[in-house]
Amino acid sequence: MYRYLGLFFSLVALGIFVPGIILPMFNLNMDMMINVTGTQFDAALVSQELSILGTVEKLWTDKRYLVAALIFIFSVVIPLLKSAAVALGAFSSNSRVRKTAIGIVNAIGKWSMADVFVVAIFLAVLSTQHSETANSQTFSIFGFKLDVLISTQTLSSVGAGFYYFLGYCIASLLGSQLISYHRNSKSAREKIS
Repeated sequence: MYRYLGLFFSLVALGIFVPGIILPMFNLNMDMMINVTGTQFDAALVSQELSILGTVEKLWTDKRYLVAALIFIFSVVIPLLKSAAVALGAFSSNSRVRKTAIGIVNAIGKWSMADVFVVAIFLAVLSTQHSETANSQTFSIFGFKLDVLISTQTLSSVGAGFYYFLGYCIASLLGSQLISYHRNSKSAREKIS
């Protein structure tokens, strides 16, 4: 029973993994406002939606190869390898193949905390829920006094991809734990017999 429940959670994890890496994890907006003696000018400096795959692509384009590769490996490759091993272990009729696949899941499972680490990095970098700066100057030109106020406002918010990826992390962890529990309980029963 635990094996099938673990497989169920692993399949759910795989299903929500795809939107988790495609949909925006965060929305980042930065606006600038310039006020010159009562006349106000507004401009949007940055307006981005960041998904995991979009971020990897942007980092790669910006020649930040190591960071792009690490995010891709820990957020895309390892989860897919883990899902493939779970499927192989669940559907294989050969007990040796199943045991090897579950061993791979357990080994890869230790790396699954890197998924959470990637999300934590996103949160740390973009945790400016509401950040505002202002700089005020007064200029005197030919006897005229000009008051200039330049301010920026940065807002970030969590996107749907964040919740899908978080759901993937939790469902994947549950699936791995249930499969591991099934394996350990089966081994214990075999030793008793």
